[in-house]
Amino acid sequence: MKRTRYSEEQIIGILTEHEAGAKCADLCRKHGISEGTFYAWKSKFDGMTVSDAKRLKMRCP
Repeated sequence: MKRTRYSEEQIIGILTEHEAGAKCADLCRKHGISEGTFYAWKSKFDGMTVSDAKRLKMRCP
């Protein structure tokens, strides 16, 4: 299985940059991800904090 490139903390950091006003295309170019990946992350992690993501990871193996 392929290992993920970004941790949950990093993903939430990228989404926080977007909420602060950065454009999606600029963030995708900066971090080397596709817009599809960005929106998939947004649907999964939108509104979460780092502690929420860690808690979710502990529940789901």
